[in-house]
Amino acid sequence: MKWLSRQIIAFVAVVAVAVPTGSADAAGKTVVVSQAFQSLLYLPFYVAMDAGFFEKQGLRVKKETAGSPTVALQAVISGSADYSIHGPEWVAIAQSRGGSVQTVANVVNGAAVWIATTPDFKYTSIKDLKGQTVVTGMMPTTSTSLFMKLLKENGLDPEKDVKMIQVPIGTEINPFLAGQAKVAVLYEPGLDQAVSQGMKVVVSFPRLYGPYFFSTVATRPDADPDTTQRLVNALEMGIRYLHAHPDEAVRIAKTEFPNLDPKVVESAVRRMIADKVYPESVAISPEAFEIAMETQVFLGNLKEAPLYDRLINTTYIKKALTTK
Repeated sequence: MKWLSRQIIAFVAVVAVAVPTGSADAAGKTVVVSQAFQSLLYLPFYVAMDAGFFEKQGLRVKKETAGSPTVALQAVISGSADYSIHGPEWVAIAQSRGGSVQTVANVVNGAAVWIATTPDFKYTSIKDLKGQTVVTGMMPTTSTSLFMKLLKENGLDPEKDVKMIQVPIGTEINPFLAGQAKVAVLYEPGLDQAVSQGMKVVVSFPRLYGPYFFSTVATRPDADPDTTQRLVNALEMGIRYLHAHPDEAVRIAKTEFPNLDPKVVESAVRRMIADKVYPESVAISPEAFEIAMETQVFLGNLKEAPLYDRLINTTYIKKALTTK
């Protein structure tokens, strides 16, 4: 939590030198979108880019990868990026510290975390993990946070009842496959990399929680409204295309991740479609918003859940839903 506090202070401090976004004419305009990571989770965004929906909306999108959600949001607050993609909790934290930011679209609508075990591990419930060694991502990260929450909800103490090996995010599969633990908490594509090696999936957080506001597009309230509407429209078109043409979505995912085994990429994308990780539209339901924010309060990242209408500007969402 000390690390998290330092990150919050660092990026909210940038507000003092924020730069207005400007232009009222978006036709042919280049916009910078800073994503926290290059992630299969953000496939709706990549589909919108590859299928040309941003161009159809009169925008040229320059994608930048920040390396962390805080750096991505800092870029928006400082004016070096127009939009950012990451977890909505960072927008809520920034707002609670006086940051002038808002969310304008859904990108990921499921708690995209899974628990896998070795094939010989007998799993009937989360209580079977008592006394086990579990590989997880290094805190703070949603995967480990949700795992700890699930343990507590089932009467287990994360510090006493399990031994967690926390490793850098994205490397969880290495000690798991090396036999250092029989259980791992994974994101994609690590999950399907493990499955391809014979490991089994025992918990799907997307299915456990249902709709969960996991990732969003953030921007400044003074961002050009016409530009923002065009961007949200294009993302809506990308989401529809992803669901209507899953094979094409898989193809796009493979081009975005050329260094991954194509079979793993395909399995991961199809799993996330089946588990409803990708939203049906840019709309953010109050239910998905509530459980996501309550989880952040439970974990201590927020003192209280923000108001839906304060965090989310639904004006762009409502108009995008009518896009043809």
